[in-house]
Amino acid sequence: MRKHVKNNVSWVGYIDWELEKFHGDDYSIMNGSSQNAYLLEEEKTVLIDTVWTPHRFDFVENLKKEIDLKKIDAVIANHGECDHSGSLTALMAEIPDVPIYCTANAVKSIEGQYGKQNWNFHIVKTGDSLEIGNGKKLIFVEMRMLHWPDSMATYMTGDNILFSNDAFGQHYAVEELFNDKANQCLLNKEAMKYFANILNPFAAILTKKLEEIGKLNLPIEIIAPSHGAIWRDNPLQIVTKYAEWANAYQENQITVIYDTMWEGTTKIAHAIASEIATQSPETVVKVFNIAKADKNEIMTEIFKSKAIALGSPTVSNSILSSVAGLLEFTKQLKFKNKKAAAFGCYGWSGESVKILQEKLKDSGFSVIDENIKAMWVPTEEDLGKIPALVTALLA
Repeated sequence: MRKHVKNNVSWVGYIDWELEKFHGDDYSIMNGSSQNAYLLEEEKTVLIDTVWTPHRFDFVENLKKEIDLKKIDAVIANHGECDHSGSLTALMAEIPDVPIYCTANAVKSIEGQYGKQNWNFHIVKTGDSLEIGNGKKLIFVEMRMLHWPDSMATYMTGDNILFSNDAFGQHYAVEELFNDKANQCLLNKEAMKYFANILNPFAAILTKKLEEIGKLNLPIEIIAPSHGAIWRDNPLQIVTKYAEWANAYQENQITVIYDTMWEGTTKIAHAIASEIATQSPETVVKVFNIAKADKNEIMTEIFKSKAIALGSPTVSNSILSSVAGLLEFTKQLKFKNKKAAAFGCYGWSGESVKILQEKLKDSGFSVIDENIKAMWVPTEEDLGKIPALVTALLA
């Protein structure tokens, strides 16, 4: 079912209420999601993006109820990832000669996933445009590495809509479609989670791209991403947030993260959290057991934090696999300007704290010397070192 966006622009995507995981199992979905596709019906009829592969046949059948597919003059593929291009095989089987406008890298990713289908690709780059009639045109803006090499955005003149693809989106189902109709707390939470877990590694590129888009002097009245709510009420608010988030973002928060075997490391974690609250009551403190918490939620809290404390007992001369996995993910996300401390218990060899410190440094954190390394279970002497550790984290 189509939903009206503005004038001759309609949403023809898929609201995915049941979706729980994304990027395999790498990203958690708590409040549903959507794959947003858009139909432009000017003198030319243009489809911008499609939906995920599992929904491709429903997508095409639903589109047939709205228009004669033979009337589609062009398909815009802003990004080749299968949650956006996944219906192309079913769609192009119906209209094989219709041109697909995309970047050169998108041709590689689309053909890499679906094989060489002899589709009518038209390669575009930043500044190229497509006249669609009624005095309007589409202007293409390459968005390389936001978050694939093939990504681009499409701007529609006249209606002043930026179809931003993965930029400015959220994995959040909004049946009412628009940001002013969404639950604002959930919208902001999901937008930040999306940025922290998917786009933060490309923060430096994003900053330059935002500056480049600004220099184009394009009036933007709507930002229509490929996931979640469409920004029509003060749409530039999300651009402002992205500029802030991309600039080594942090709040007055410290997050304590750990896993444990026999609860000794748990005691240290909770004591650190309590001491932070004592020394700095205005600082927000969050505590997560890695084995029990959602890793994407943890990453969002790390993103918000000015410092973290990370704990693991020593296991086989190393650290718990759950902590190792979190550290690898943390390294991928390339957080900047954050302090870190390490802690943990041991029974025999006691390497975990040193390993944590090395891996935290390798992940870009400024690691303090103060640490807690307790044999078997933390003693009063061990816990007595916590105030100095917290003072160093807060400094």
